[in-house]
Amino acid sequence: ARLEFCDLVEAGIVDPAKVARTALQNASSVAGLLLTTEALVAEKPKKKEDIGPGAMPPGMGEF
Repeated sequence: ARLEFCDLVEAGIVDPAKVARTALQNASSVAGLLLTTEALVAEKPKKKEDIGPGAMPPGMGEF
């Protein structure tokens, strides 16, 4: 490591075309999986408890 600052594109470390190509490949891979598996895993929304009028919200403890 030479600890030098430089423009990453000019140094050839970051190739904008490769970044775009990799992003498109990853996106198409995910889209293909979603289309072919016919299933999707997601979290079920949690139900909020109705605390009613004048009641303390859960988790407030005792004062």
